[in-house]
Amino acid sequence: MRALATLRNRIRTSTTGLFSHVAYPLRNTLHYPGDPGVCGPGSVSWPILGDTAAFVGGIRALLMQSAHPEVVAGVADHSTFQEDPLGRLSRTSAYVTATTFGALPEVKAAIAVVRDAHADVVGRSHRGRPYSASGPALSAWVHNVLTDSFLAAYSAYGPRSLVSGEDDRFVLEQAEIGRMLHSKPVPVDARSLRSWIDEHPDLDPSPGMRSTVEFLKDPPLAPFQKVGYRLLYAGAVAIVPVRIRHILGLRRVPGARRACLAAITFLRWAMGSSPSWRLALIRTGNPVPSGLFLPPLPQNVGSVPRESGYRNDCA
Repeated sequence: MRALATLRNRIRTSTTGLFSHVAYPLRNTLHYPGDPGVCGPGSVSWPILGDTAAFVGGIRALLMQSAHPEVVAGVADHSTFQEDPLGRLSRTSAYVTATTFGALPEVKAAIAVVRDAHADVVGRSHRGRPYSASGPALSAWVHNVLTDSFLAAYSAYGPRSLVSGEDDRFVLEQAEIGRMLHSKPVPVDARSLRSWIDEHPDLDPSPGMRSTVEFLKDPPLAPFQKVGYRLLYAGAVAIVPVRIRHILGLRRVPGARRACLAAITFLRWAMGSSPSWRLALIRTGNPVPSGLFLPPLPQNVGSVPRESGYRNDCA
């Protein structure tokens, strides 16, 4: 039993450490008791983004976002992605965490940070087209691909099958975040979202795309982390739509989905569901299901109300 606990702790520490390069976005969330945020405890977004399958969704999103030459040019020209990949990964993770699980002031603050960061991201792509990261069209590609990727990853590798209408509810919930980000268009159901992505006319190979794909194939991770990452990466490639996979120059690996499912199931055993989901349930005064949450609450979070029945072991 002690060996299993040690293994769980090592995996949990190794994985969460990848996302710890910025301040935890919900450190003050208990200052907003009862605030459901944008999604809320009855949402589909909380269980989908609270599951370990979201790791695969994040990789898929980064791959697919790079298929848009103007989007990837903005990253290449103005981002420190190559020099500081874990910093960018942490910032993206913090944004998703805040907008999904945060109280409304935290959601608005996270969106304001993104919009401010994008304000100066302007230029021209390799094909001569102007780009502006704060423009509604490029913002829509990033937002919509992120939504679609989390949904696709959960559908393929989640702990249960979505029931009828849950995919549409997830897209609708995330669309509200997209509108707050001033993205346009933002489809509000799963079929429209998938069609918009599959048929998007502006996708094409580019130097930035090739650089991003090569980087995502082999990021600078410790050997222990790379073993698991390669399984998740192959699983992400396996659920990229065929047309976009061809643009990206990627091939599905036989057995990738089966291997990725095993890896995600193992991560779910080791890590449990997102502690941010648990924290949001406590903030909103909702019961915390037993068996879903293994690690303690994130560090530097304010005191948990006594009536919740939980305490913050790391505070």
